[in-house]
Amino acid sequence: MHWTVLVLASGLLVVTVALDNGLMRTPPMGWLAWERFRCNTDCERDPKNCISENLFTDMADRLAEDGWRELGYVYITIDDCWASMQRDEQGRLQADPKRFPRGIHRLSRYMHDRGLKLGIYGDMGTHTCGGYPGTPLDKIEVDAQTFADWEVDMLKFDGCYSNTAEQEQGYPRMSKALNATGRPIGYSCSWPAYQGGLPPQVNYGLLAKICNLWRNYADIQDSWDSVLKIVDWFFDNQEVLIAAAGPGGWNDPDMLIIGDFGLSMEQSRSQMALWAIMAAPLFMSNDLRTISSGARSILQNKMAISINQDPLGLQGRRILKEKSGIEVFWRPLSNDASALLFFSRRNDMPYRYQTSLSKLNYTTGIYKVNDVFSGKSVTLKDSSNFVVSVNPTGVVMWYISAPAKPRPLPHQFSRGGRFEEFGRGDLANAIPPVFL
Repeated sequence: MHWTVLVLASGLLVVTVALDNGLMRTPPMGWLAWERFRCNTDCERDPKNCISENLFTDMADRLAEDGWRELGYVYITIDDCWASMQRDEQGRLQADPKRFPRGIHRLSRYMHDRGLKLGIYGDMGTHTCGGYPGTPLDKIEVDAQTFADWEVDMLKFDGCYSNTAEQEQGYPRMSKALNATGRPIGYSCSWPAYQGGLPPQVNYGLLAKICNLWRNYADIQDSWDSVLKIVDWFFDNQEVLIAAAGPGGWNDPDMLIIGDFGLSMEQSRSQMALWAIMAAPLFMSNDLRTISSGARSILQNKMAISINQDPLGLQGRRILKEKSGIEVFWRPLSNDASALLFFSRRNDMPYRYQTSLSKLNYTTGIYKVNDVFSGKSVTLKDSSNFVVSVNPTGVVMWYISAPAKPRPLPHQFSRGGRFEEFGRGDLANAIPPVFL
């Protein structure tokens, strides 16, 4: 049986109950300030890296001019510490006048003029996590209308300085208030992260009806250890999480830290691939003004992005954990295609992993396989054994097209044709082979 059959029914069920605001039918993509720039408000000493209007216009220019926008990276999201410490005379939130002298509305116009969208941060509580004015229950409608008046396109709604009862009222109420403004505003909820991320405390059926995406777990940090902790939590709890996600509503494992300081190139490819398998929002948090060419090529990998953005919208799963330290992940895609990911938890040397598509529950047939990061392609029969060489902390990721009907192999292959190992690393003369 092909894996698609096992999850399709539950995935289609989720689609029917997703938030009906017409937004984020595929995972949103863009740039978010927090992990890289935190709450740096010292613009006198650090003008290029503080949370200010200039930082966000700089990033907007990079998205618009360096090929990001055309790939789908369209959201520029302000995180915490943007606001003035005081609301205005009408009780509305306002931006810090020194760091955002032209205000948030002018900033949103700057984004829209460049074909981008503006996201902003709020908090379901008396204060934000950084100590700035939050949105208590009696300010929800006022703040929702303020964001709409500013032509904001997404709200990230955190949960510091609020209790369980306030969150149970406030998160659904903000969803209703945003929709009531008449402006399409994507809604990112941090609610499940404050309730442990799992049922019975978290009602994912309700979340899918009120939010476009939701933070389930702790904030990502700029380290491989942090990435692994998030990956472990998401796939250890995959049965619950897969059932919750679908077009219009997504589990959010937090930002991409590719291009920062904590990940090697192998680990950067791994994060990109794992986030694609999870159908996760792709919000980079890095400095696009100074990003390396290697990090850029990973984040701009068209095939990885196409897997992430697949319109079927079914989140992938881990299907094998081997004693060797190799883990195998699979995601169903539209047009009967799929993504297959081999991930190494090892730290010593490349590992040569042997299997076949039939052993991974693929149906009988001949498949076209494209390697996402090497660009190689191969035609592979389900029963043919193959070896992939997976580097330490690295991945081999395949896009696999729907099977063709079996047909006889060309004569030259049946009499000793050329064989080549498929994956990252040197060409191999090992057996078992993959036809190239």
